[in-house]
Amino acid sequence: MVADEGDYERQMEKRRYDFKRALEEIRDIHGRGTELVSVYVPPDKQISDVANYLRGELSQSQNIKSKRTQKAVSGAIESILARLKYFKTPPPNGVIFFIGEAPTSGDQTKQVQFVLEPPEPITSFMYRCDSEFYTEKLWDMLDDKETFGLLVIDRSEATVGLLKGTSIIVLKNVQSFVPSKHGRGGQSALRFERLIEIAAHEFFKKVAEIADDAFLNQESLLGILIGGPGDTKKFFITEEYLNHELRKKVLDPVDTSYTDEYGLKELVENAKTILTDLSLNREKELMQRFFRELRKPDGGLSCYGEDEVRHALALGAIDTLLISEGIRLKRVKINCQNCGEMELTVPDEDHIQCPNCKSPTPPEILESKDFIDAFYDEADQVGTKVELLTVDSEEGDILLRAFGGIVAMLRYNIGGM
Repeated sequence: MVADEGDYERQMEKRRYDFKRALEEIRDIHGRGTELVSVYVPPDKQISDVANYLRGELSQSQNIKSKRTQKAVSGAIESILARLKYFKTPPPNGVIFFIGEAPTSGDQTKQVQFVLEPPEPITSFMYRCDSEFYTEKLWDMLDDKETFGLLVIDRSEATVGLLKGTSIIVLKNVQSFVPSKHGRGGQSALRFERLIEIAAHEFFKKVAEIADDAFLNQESLLGILIGGPGDTKKFFITEEYLNHELRKKVLDPVDTSYTDEYGLKELVENAKTILTDLSLNREKELMQRFFRELRKPDGGLSCYGEDEVRHALALGAIDTLLISEGIRLKRVKINCQNCGEMELTVPDEDHIQCPNCKSPTPPEILESKDFIDAFYDEADQVGTKVELLTVDSEEGDILLRAFGGIVAMLRYNIGGM
């Protein structure tokens, strides 16, 4: 179902956003000396093996000359060992621990703790102590994870695969054994040509069956790229060998020199413009829908700005909410000793002041959430779809700079906000 695919894509967007925000926070933490511990546990690693390894490192940490560093490292390892007791096995993609002592004010430190499940599987175990948490391997996981079907084909060979984000997965390579054409004339040549075409037809049917099995089961298949040398790829497309549902997703054919595993890599490389345009086109369509409503004399079924959008969301009037990934704000609930409780949107939790009484006494922070997470939670309660737009497209840039990063398409006109 299309709706299910859309829901799946939005869930994946949200998970990537949460992971990105956590990485940004972790990246900005700097310790004194080697007081920050990073541990990567892949999905196939035994928890008992990890625990044994860390106990060995805990013993070794007693040899660290600096008492402060020794205490920080041993404290981090002990914390990770305590958390490992809650795992019988690692999660499907593994788990990462970032724990250590980070400076606060003066000579004070506080222990920071992050436990992340990455969006893609971790491939190897790693333990590292440093003045920074080790996140280098994780940023590539933030690339778009849309799934595309891949097929390279000529009359002698075909290879079927998938593109998931930046990962190319080879599924099947098949050889055709279709005879090449020969130069003899007469009736025998005509019969031989017919046999060649029959063999090619059967080969194309076989390739299509493999592709159907591979692509129809994908939860979120955005498109299918078909490539190869010569005109075979175009013939395969126009003769409609693929399942009718998959034919709707076939993109423009792409020229490649090879039809093996390397051909899949060549296909993705040569189709970069197509893939980029497809991803950005979705954002363009969403913003164009918003602009069509905005241009209407009464503003149509549109609203923008945090206060207006929050009001419409509280009424359950928003169909689709567009939010820029570029927003870096917090939604906090505070308690002012003079004015009582209230909610505010702030750049960060430092130096918050009551907007009403301007008291020099900092208010108590009762709750703090990422701005986008807060809107996701509110939208979920009223069945509103949330679309995250990047800042890479022209439309995404306009959303952030001209509209403060948040606009909405309404279910009905609420007027007079």
